[in-house]
Amino acid sequence: MILVFGKTGQVARELAARADVTCLGRDAADLADPEACAAAIRARAPAAVINAAAFTAVDAAEEHEAEATVINGDSPGAMARQCAALGLPFVQISTDYVFDGSGDTPWRPGDATGPLGAYGRSKLAGERAVAGAGGTWAVLRTSWVVSAHGSNFVKTMLRLGAEREALTVVADQIGGPTPARDIAAACLKMVETLASEPDKRGLYHFAGAPDVSWAGFARTIMAQGGRDCTITDIPSSDYPTPAVRPANSRLDCSGFETAFDMKRPDWRDGLAAILNDLGET
Repeated sequence: MILVFGKTGQVARELAARADVTCLGRDAADLADPEACAAAIRARAPAAVINAAAFTAVDAAEEHEAEATVINGDSPGAMARQCAALGLPFVQISTDYVFDGSGDTPWRPGDATGPLGAYGRSKLAGERAVAGAGGTWAVLRTSWVVSAHGSNFVKTMLRLGAEREALTVVADQIGGPTPARDIAAACLKMVETLASEPDKRGLYHFAGAPDVSWAGFARTIMAQGGRDCTITDIPSSDYPTPAVRPANSRLDCSGFETAFDMKRPDWRDGLAAILNDLGET
């Protein structure tokens, strides 16, 4: 049995649909209490642990950084230390927000980090805590998560596209949309591989391909979803948010592809599957 922290989130729901996992919601494991997370692992004696839970409200993190850091930093560290003590593989999901978004070259796992805001800082704290715990660990950085569940860009665009004839969407942020089902598959492959090949521990990148702007992604959503809605490009400066978003969210996924024999997923295929799940095809 694989123990998953998270129950209602996009990746947790996809993990539950694909494997023998036990998903823990907040009622069973409060991520604001690191020791409770470690105790949950001890109580259930799983074969491996995946942390798919996080404080993901990027803008809210600017005003609640201390809380975000406990949830995204301290608790993953406690999980990783407990897994190391028990000899269990542990996979932590992280984010492109640990980088400063400069340039246009895909970020490699070993590149210097430089988060622009509280969310990125909290996730970077988690990465460092997990790596410092020792044992058989892996951190999977990903970007632009989408699915048929919860709130995400695909569902927002479909809703707005049905309500309006035109939208303006940011075009100077570039990244790889990543279906949650593919992240779930990647996490499962990682824990399976780490169980027999612990030397593959470390930091990896995994994101959908090809890289695209939010505006370009929106156009494809409208086209595949049958929405007659015109998308006009705008710069990020025309859509200010409390937290600064990285302009360059491209991720070099070659290390993951080599280590785990999985290719970057084509997000256009993933989008079609999401639309099918939503009954939009």
